[in-house]
Amino acid sequence: MNNNQKTVFSGVQPSGNLTIGNYLGAIKNFSRFSGEYKTFYSVVDMHAITVRQIPADLRRRTYETLALYIACGLDEEKNTLFVQSHVKEHAELGWILDCYTMFGELSRMTQFKDKSAKNAQNINAGLFTYPALMAADILLYQTDVVPVGIDQKQHLELARDVAMRFNQIYSDTFTIPEGYMNPDTMKIMSLSDPTAKMSKSDPNQNSVVYILDSKDDIIRKFKKAVTDSESEVRYAEDKPGVSNLMTIYKAFTGKSFEEIENEFRGSGYGDFKLAVGEACADGLSHVREEFQRLIADKAHLEAIMKRGADEARYYANKTMSKVRRKIGFIG
Repeated sequence: MNNNQKTVFSGVQPSGNLTIGNYLGAIKNFSRFSGEYKTFYSVVDMHAITVRQIPADLRRRTYETLALYIACGLDEEKNTLFVQSHVKEHAELGWILDCYTMFGELSRMTQFKDKSAKNAQNINAGLFTYPALMAADILLYQTDVVPVGIDQKQHLELARDVAMRFNQIYSDTFTIPEGYMNPDTMKIMSLSDPTAKMSKSDPNQNSVVYILDSKDDIIRKFKKAVTDSESEVRYAEDKPGVSNLMTIYKAFTGKSFEEIENEFRGSGYGDFKLAVGEACADGLSHVREEFQRLIADKAHLEAIMKRGADEARYYANKTMSKVRRKIGFIG
């Protein structure tokens, strides 16, 4: 990495099947940074265990998430792809930043409140402090840019605050990261409740379109998508279901909202929902095919994991050497 090259970091949890929200809002955008930036993309398995996981499922999904990174367009030669727990410096810096993150700051994190409500029997300390670990993930690589969904914006702001606090105490140590949000696909909503974000943990399978769903399943789910009592395809605040479908269609076709409105003027919702389903399924077909090829070669994925962890560890150690020295640790 040359001294003038900026750094990008992002991570995805292997805690469930990834959705088109994950794809359009995050993973699809990652490849645009390859080449111009030094890019680190991690499978953040340490974050996943804040909620109870079945170990065999967590291992399987870790392989699958790495394979999906590559299938979605991340060249393994141009990007550092690795598993978070393979680079121990994440945990070390996470603990150190716990000591520079205020209790009140963590208490205000809306995702902690949301996840606590969904996991009332397991409101653990890790669930409370994981934004500090997320800050460590980002700051460890002197990250300039973080591709982030709107639901993670609050965590990025915390990472910035913690970095500035640390820098004020010990002089410049961390780069202050900026967020990148694709304005067209910041948030993909549930197909059955367009006022709620599409979530991979939604118990209603018709609410969620997964990246690896079959074409038939994708089209079936879009046919069942909630719209409204009208029949006009129009992007408007009072038409959240139709607007969500238009956002998805725009993301897969590149058409503007005006072009979509003109295309389906007088057609009704049936034709529109079928077209969205077909555009989505066709847009994901190459991803599904490439994923199947990659997941069949576990040895190749493990080689990518090892190479990525070795490279990530090199940069992580450079930051940690500086941090340890500044806070007074020996060695």
